[in-house]
Amino acid sequence: MIDKIRPDLLPLLIGRCGQNICLDNYARLCRLDPQGQERFSLTAASAEELEQSVLGCRVRAAGLRPTRQRVALAELLFAAGNRHVSAEELHEEALRAGVRVSLATVYNTLHQFTEAGMLRILPVEGSKTYFDTNTSDHHHFFLEGENRLVDIPEGPVTVSNLPTPPEDMEIAHVDILVRLRPKARNRR
Repeated sequence: MIDKIRPDLLPLLIGRCGQNICLDNYARLCRLDPQGQERFSLTAASAEELEQSVLGCRVRAAGLRPTRQRVALAELLFAAGNRHVSAEELHEEALRAGVRVSLATVYNTLHQFTEAGMLRILPVEGSKTYFDTNTSDHHHFFLEGENRLVDIPEGPVTVSNLPTPPEDMEIAHVDILVRLRPKARNRR
């Protein structure tokens, strides 16, 4: 049934990404009811097939070729909604899901998705980089000890007295990362 498809994929299904594959899937998976109205008729298999096609459409709309590995990684990245993930974590997920892909391919794909505007890069530690599927302007808490990022709820975060950039440059974005740790129980 239609509820097996994530709601954020439905706009792509009806062709907003401008690719024929989405329109073709829409036509193939719709039928007319006795009153002449379009109705979706999806089985679990066709829902999974459709989601992969829509993700392929999203990859193509971002200007990238929807290879099997890119679409499989996109499915892992975007299937759970907004999230923060490192290349190593995504590589482990891919292997558990049966996606044969090297860590280098995961890194390359994440950077391609970032350059295409599908992800936002979040350097947290010197050697640790996270990728955020939520590309809107927002800030993060970093939970030390758990090595986990959490979005700061929308609200008044103010940055003042920013330095003036050099004459030929402009500020593109300000990332705020607030590091958190559990309170010490017996601090005196």
